[in-house]
Amino acid sequence: MKFRIARDAFLDSLQQVQHVVSTRTTLPILSNVLIEAADGSLRLTTTDLDVGVSGTVEAEVSKEGATTLPVKRLVSIIRELPAAEVEISVDAKDVALITCGPSFFKIIGLAQGEFPPLPDFKEAKEYKIPQNLLRESLKKTSYAISNDETRYVLNGIFTAFKEGKLTFVATDGRRLAMVENDLEFPASHETDFIIPTKAVHELQRLLADTGDAVVKLSDNQIALEVGSNLIVSKLIEGNYPNYRQVIPSETRETLSIGREALLETARRVSLLSSEKSNSVKLVVGNGNIDVTANSPDIGEAKESMSVNYSGKEIAIAFNPEFLMAPLRNLGDEEIQLDLIDEMSPGVLRGTGAFLYVLMPMRVTT
Repeated sequence: MKFRIARDAFLDSLQQVQHVVSTRTTLPILSNVLIEAADGSLRLTTTDLDVGVSGTVEAEVSKEGATTLPVKRLVSIIRELPAAEVEISVDAKDVALITCGPSFFKIIGLAQGEFPPLPDFKEAKEYKIPQNLLRESLKKTSYAISNDETRYVLNGIFTAFKEGKLTFVATDGRRLAMVENDLEFPASHETDFIIPTKAVHELQRLLADTGDAVVKLSDNQIALEVGSNLIVSKLIEGNYPNYRQVIPSETRETLSIGREALLETARRVSLLSSEKSNSVKLVVGNGNIDVTANSPDIGEAKESMSVNYSGKEIAIAFNPEFLMAPLRNLGDEEIQLDLIDEMSPGVLRGTGAFLYVLMPMRVTT
């Protein structure tokens, strides 16, 4: 195998596939990238057996072939090369010679036959989702995925194609983010499944503002095609909890707040919350909100915001990071906050069918 390629294009393509590779793998081949050179392009593929990523890049191929090379090492070499074009030739023993300007490297690879193939999806259900809709939906929900491995069904995004709607839900038991969008798909394709965190992160890296993503679904695997890139992942098996039960069915008080202003205020005030009392308190009164943090061993902070509100006074405390997370990931100028009382969950709503349920913390006086 032999090819020439622009250094920057090669580096970008390698960086798009390198993240699924684990440095702690017991199988050496899983530390490698499969490089297939044919028809004026390279296809680069990596996998950890749970998630696989594949992409293509244009190259000047003078001898077709395939090999696997250690991807982290290859990325570190290509990143440091001095010239704009790289030439790579691979012999029958999978030894790669890399030449670039005055630089020369030799890397020992492994035969392509050892590389585990990605599954095919010939009999799969297929869906088309606009990339910008998918990207925005994941941005609005993925921060709420649980990283508690003992509750593995929460270690991903619950995804449902039901009744002409595409729904994404993420929760860690203390907060829940949900977004719903209208989407056309055949009634026979109604289903739900859980996409693991790693696949969600890889997908977010690849999504653009234009074009469609193609989703293919088999029994326990998902394939996501984004342009010339492909992500294949096992799905999380198990029953996702009934998230609809968590969403309060009533609202007593509703206020509209500037998203950016609330984010900035919460960020400043939270500087004086401590690990022990990791909360900010919102005291909602006539025409304003007082946002406070109080740590006996550090001090206290207080900031007031004007709001259009004339209901009864409510004091409610939230984890500051959990309060700020949706505010960072929404684009709305104003958000709506629905409250019942100081012990019931608060619900934050944005434009479209976005909602965020946040469990309160015990208010200290």
